[in-house]
Amino acid sequence: MIQALPSPAAVLERNCEQRSESGYLEQVQGSPDHRIVLFRRGRALVVSGGLAFLEPAGVAGRLPAGTVTVYLGQTIDSGPLPAGTHLVLKVVPDDAGELPWVPAGTFFSGYRDVGDTLGETDAAIFIQAQAVANWHGSHRFCPRCGAPTIPEHAGWMRRCTEDGSEHFPRTDPAAIVAVVGADGRILLASNFAWEPNRYSTVAGFIEAGESAEQGAVREIAEEVGVHLHTTHYAGSQAWPFPRSLMLGFVAYTDDTLAIPDGTEVREARWFSRAELQAAVLSGEAIISRRLSIARALIEHWYGGTILEPGEGPDREDAASVEPGATGHAPAGGRA
Repeated sequence: MIQALPSPAAVLERNCEQRSESGYLEQVQGSPDHRIVLFRRGRALVVSGGLAFLEPAGVAGRLPAGTVTVYLGQTIDSGPLPAGTHLVLKVVPDDAGELPWVPAGTFFSGYRDVGDTLGETDAAIFIQAQAVANWHGSHRFCPRCGAPTIPEHAGWMRRCTEDGSEHFPRTDPAAIVAVVGADGRILLASNFAWEPNRYSTVAGFIEAGESAEQGAVREIAEEVGVHLHTTHYAGSQAWPFPRSLMLGFVAYTDDTLAIPDGTEVREARWFSRAELQAAVLSGEAIISRRLSIARALIEHWYGGTILEPGEGPDREDAASVEPGATGHAPAGGRA
């Protein structure tokens, strides 16, 4: 059985029961010790190397009308902020003008642009904030009657102003799969939306009435024409584009021919461990960034850290094991 990917601990205590209590958000915001995460047009306010956590005194009275407020939680361990710090998200309307009052040295950036430079705590907070901000932006009106909705429960529920129906943030499950052949090679695909030499694992959304494993098998067959005989769940990652939960699998096939669907997938290519490392170092292939579960699945199969151009074998977080020592089952093995 395949080993699971490492499971990172939560960085925030979300205080789910308290945040639904009347007055809880106001109580948190009444304390000068809480900090604010600011979002604008899908981007967070950051400083070099991390999120910008604003003091409430510097924000008070300066946010435009229509700003959505969401309680994110309370820091669990000391990191960028002292343990126990309450965090509040402020989502500025997309049509708001410039915000000249933000501190010098800060700037708005998307997660894909800065994710590689964020620490574990900041990355987790960014993902949570972006996911709930995306949901608020797309659920301003009731799906039942079309009337406006308003935030309640510290920003974790929206209520219809006409029929009173309650609506909560949705999460869309998606299967993301590292496909391994009988000879131990991995199948990576290049999407039409990417540059031609970028490769990654194949992913797709789980449909209604479908298990995660069934969705993984279907998506692989549809996109690269490969039939899986075994799937092993490896781990998950929240991914806020727009509100996904990526369910990671390592799966096995006896097929040797991969046929791209020509709609989403431009090319599907088999790599041995040595071939993939050589292709990445030469620039022939670009693979998923280290912030993603796709990269984690690829390196899980590889058995260690895949070096990028300019990195040497003495990279601090390089695996001490030989490539292939972990993360794959015997060729042709079935569950």
